[in-house]
Amino acid sequence: MSTSTEPRTATRPGDRVFRGISLGAAVVILATLAGVGIFLTAEGIPGITASPDEVKSGESFLQYVGPLVFGTLWAAFIALLIATPVAIGVALFISHYAPRRLAQPIGYLIDLLAAVPSVVYGTWGIITLSSAIQPLYVWLEENLGFIPLFAGPASATGRTLLTAALVLAIMVLPIMTAICREIFLQTPRLHEEAALALGATRWEMTKMAVFPYARSGMVSAAMLALGRALGETMAVAMVLSASGVVSFNVISSSNPNTIAANIAQSFPEASGLNVNVLIATGLVLFVITFAVNFAARAIVERNKEFSGAN
Repeated sequence: MSTSTEPRTATRPGDRVFRGISLGAAVVILATLAGVGIFLTAEGIPGITASPDEVKSGESFLQYVGPLVFGTLWAAFIALLIATPVAIGVALFISHYAPRRLAQPIGYLIDLLAAVPSVVYGTWGIITLSSAIQPLYVWLEENLGFIPLFAGPASATGRTLLTAALVLAIMVLPIMTAICREIFLQTPRLHEEAALALGATRWEMTKMAVFPYARSGMVSAAMLALGRALGETMAVAMVLSASGVVSFNVISSSNPNTIAANIAQSFPEASGLNVNVLIATGLVLFVITFAVNFAARAIVERNKEFSGAN
């Protein structure tokens, strides 16, 4: 007669409580997302199916939301293009290059940027940044006007899509820097020492040991920042002088608007089906954000499999 010698794992009361709290939090999050999705769908369908004669814009929903989707994606893309190399560089400097006495204050300073309200960023952008950067737009038009991005005419106020993207880049910088910094610090010390022992310089060690290990973390940081940029409202609404056009020009006064900023600007005066149209544009933004998150998850999982294979 054989008896099992495997120890029986006892579940502690604290573990059961923690498991229940975690499960409850997950259920609440899923229920909240489902509720938001149901509300946006139910309230947005009348706006999607409304005829042009029934709404203020006099356009079909696709004609109305198209320029807004373009402006949202274009502004977020430019912001991410500006913020990503800066965030990675700052995070790498803090984690591997700066002395500890200097790294900690810089890290705290970057983290404090996340605590600044959007209205403050918008006020700074419309009062200080736009006027300071306007001469640069004139220079770009005069010297690089053959490029469609800088074709002009240059805005006289500086309230352009590029200014809004710069403000967005500063706003998403803290979250990208914080995530990249933590991922860089988790690089196995043995990998770094092995690269240095083989004669690699510090930069070569970073390319061979740090970046491959942190690839999925950097993608996650970029996608989280992209989600923040896609949904930003007040700063964009205050800085951007939007005219609702579809244009790649980033220095002129004719700029596309974003979905979130358009909702904030138009909702107080909307009524009837116009409210449903705005809610429908919110549904479109909801779907875009979900698509970005799913794409980020797929990229991260693919990078993990690739790293494991190597």
